[in-house]
Amino acid sequence: MELIDQIANFFTFSHIMVLVYILNALITFGLVFIDNKPPTATLAWIMLLFMLPVVGLILYLILSQNIARQQIFRMTEEEKFGISTLLGWQKESVKTGISDSDNEVINRWRGMISMNLEYADSLLMDNDSVELIYDGQEMFNRLCEDIVNAKYTIKLCYYIVKDDFVGQRLLDLLTQKAREGVKVRLLMDALGSRSIGRHDLSEFKKAGGKYAFFFKPLIRHMYFRINYRNHRKIAIIDNEIGYIGGFNIAKEYLGYKKKFGYWRDTQMIIRGNSLAALNERFYMDWRFASKEDLNLVEQSIKYAYKPINGKIPVQIVSCGPESEKEEVKRSMMKMITGAMESIYIQTPYLVPDEPMLDSLAMAARSGLDVRIMIPCIPDHPFVYRTTLYNAGRLIKEGAKIYIYENGFLHAKTLTVDEEVCTTGSTNFDIRSFRLNFESNAFIYDSDVTKGMNDQFRKDLEFCREYTQEDRDNIDFKEKALESISRLLTEIL
Repeated sequence: MELIDQIANFFTFSHIMVLVYILNALITFGLVFIDNKPPTATLAWIMLLFMLPVVGLILYLILSQNIARQQIFRMTEEEKFGISTLLGWQKESVKTGISDSDNEVINRWRGMISMNLEYADSLLMDNDSVELIYDGQEMFNRLCEDIVNAKYTIKLCYYIVKDDFVGQRLLDLLTQKAREGVKVRLLMDALGSRSIGRHDLSEFKKAGGKYAFFFKPLIRHMYFRINYRNHRKIAIIDNEIGYIGGFNIAKEYLGYKKKFGYWRDTQMIIRGNSLAALNERFYMDWRFASKEDLNLVEQSIKYAYKPINGKIPVQIVSCGPESEKEEVKRSMMKMITGAMESIYIQTPYLVPDEPMLDSLAMAARSGLDVRIMIPCIPDHPFVYRTTLYNAGRLIKEGAKIYIYENGFLHAKTLTVDEEVCTTGSTNFDIRSFRLNFESNAFIYDSDVTKGMNDQFRKDLEFCREYTQEDRDNIDFKEKALESISRLLTEIL
């Protein structure tokens, strides 16, 4: 005890603060000369480290890790060869044969397809069928029905699975299917699904089901990777039915939480060869989280020959902090810069980086019909204030902003010219583009895109337009809070 007292007496508050500033200076040196963060993020961290040294140091240690250097998704040489061979074949096919296609949408967006092939290693599949669902209860009922009818495999990856009656319903069904001999794998994000514990999963495990938590902490609820979460929402049933979109597994997503009311979201159900990409993505995540020894090439053989389910061209694009390419963001930006008539966006968070904001501003200034729909309910006050600030910037450029007032808008959709559209787990914000693990489906089809636009127009009936007059009536306090929130965008 005497030694502890001596140490405590030696390290006064001044000594501790000197150590904190030294550490912050070393971190600043690393941010400037070693780390590869964007300049805006680097400046934001430096500002926080020296304006709030203790808080900044703690936040940096928790939030700012470089996942890209860890190479968490490693492939064997056989897997690399198999994937590179497939990509090589299609790259050559796109260069030589896509101009001969009778699909006008494909011909027009050939540059984007090529970019996703080269940049995101995303194969184009053109024998898929696509169905869109906009209601949480309908989505969950369909998912449960497909699980009940499953005969061989069930693979689920969700950011949030809660221990409420919705989550329990899912676990009960999965447990029953595991007892029937169906191979069931459930992957959950450790932070998003933190309410689910071993007790909730005990019967599922006894029945033969397998589960894993992505970035599971060594000590429960001690999360030192808050900023890097598996935000994907993917389901693959019997290698025939794929789900991708914004819905998680919890009662609020079905409209049963009073705070949010009706939950407006978008889910895509895909049948066809695009499931190969969803399957590969799931197994990459699963292999990392569960440490199960799986061969991606063997798993992909099951998708080599699929009956034609439709004629819709689809590319599945994934991104995450393990890569610095920001693949989904680049795909969205390619859509926006290639637009000739209209750009419709639905997002719960309008917090993109400056290049994306500039792209939207240029589109609006060019006379394009740029419409963006955001929620009326702030689930994250800092983020919502930044959303309103960015909305105000785009209003000045000629974009139209609509606030959805029939509950909470969680849909993550982008459509361009009624030709190409995308939905998935990616929000229109820096966190999704750069920090979270995300997946989106990009659809090159006029009918699907028109269907998504029709839903956008239906949602307009429950919206009010956010105008310059609204911006002019904001008081000084709220403007100050918006300014502070905007400065912390790159961090929070």
